[in-house]
Amino acid sequence: MSLRVAVQMDPLESINIAGDSSFALMLAAQNRGHEVWHYDVSTLAWESDGTPAGKITAHAAPVTVKPVKGDHFSAGGRRRVDLARDIDVVLMRQDPPFHLGYISAAFLLDRLKGTTLVINDPREVVNAPEKMFVLDYARFMPPTMIARHLDDLKTFQREHGSIVVKPLHGNGGKAIFRLDTDGTNLSALSEVFDKTWPEPHMLQPFLPEVSEGDKRIVLVDGEFAGAINRFPGEGEFRSNLAQGGHAEAATLTTREEEICAAMGPELKKRGLVFVGIDVIGGNWLTEINVTSPTGIVAIDKFNGTDTAGRIWDAIERRHADQ
Repeated sequence: MSLRVAVQMDPLESINIAGDSSFALMLAAQNRGHEVWHYDVSTLAWESDGTPAGKITAHAAPVTVKPVKGDHFSAGGRRRVDLARDIDVVLMRQDPPFHLGYISAAFLLDRLKGTTLVINDPREVVNAPEKMFVLDYARFMPPTMIARHLDDLKTFQREHGSIVVKPLHGNGGKAIFRLDTDGTNLSALSEVFDKTWPEPHMLQPFLPEVSEGDKRIVLVDGEFAGAINRFPGEGEFRSNLAQGGHAEAATLTTREEEICAAMGPELKKRGLVFVGIDVIGGNWLTEINVTSPTGIVAIDKFNGTDTAGRIWDAIERRHADQ
């Protein structure tokens, strides 16, 4: 059955198709005969019609995509599309940060429940901030503190020495700092964080095991689908590919298999179809990415798999069952 698919994401002109997971999902949908549309989240609107669901629209354009760098898409005329009447599936794929704009869009899309399938489930995305949802699996995490009072931050550093400080709702490895054991810069960094972000910060010990890799593991509808191991670039401790890291093929450790088994049923129950988790050194779970996970292009390159196709298998099953 051909589906009408709308992808809520950043401008297509700006993406790097060599590694973009959203593009891979669009291409896979098109190859299955689905009709693909694109819209920017800034055009999403709700209008009253006397019902709680209301009328939810976006200014969308039909698109054709192809794996040709510099000529990777063509678009038809953009028009106001009724997401309940004209669309079967919405992929919520705009990049974080996870701020009030992101949350507001998710709450609007949640009102499509029962008519249009939204992936990942927007209400569950709101309920699962990536550095907070992971706390449900604290037994797999390194020592962690979420706080903003300087006395608490200093206590944590005294206990753990060299630490890593992250914005609680950051993404892509941005604004992640490693502080040495002397604590010289902690007060200044705390001041900058407090002025930039209104929420607490996440602190963890620096894990030397990062030299063994920061593994991105993808789960599809709660099942393991593939993994890559990411390594920091020269002079870096961050292994994110967006920060100059490089990827290699990977298999799971026994501990990582245990982590996947522990969270898989909950991810499926919540409608979190495409999830990426990060595990350092084969042992320490650090994040559960549910907003706009990445990594499937590299996973498929190293493993000869079709993760985008597997995601569409899951979406099609859910659409048929709703």
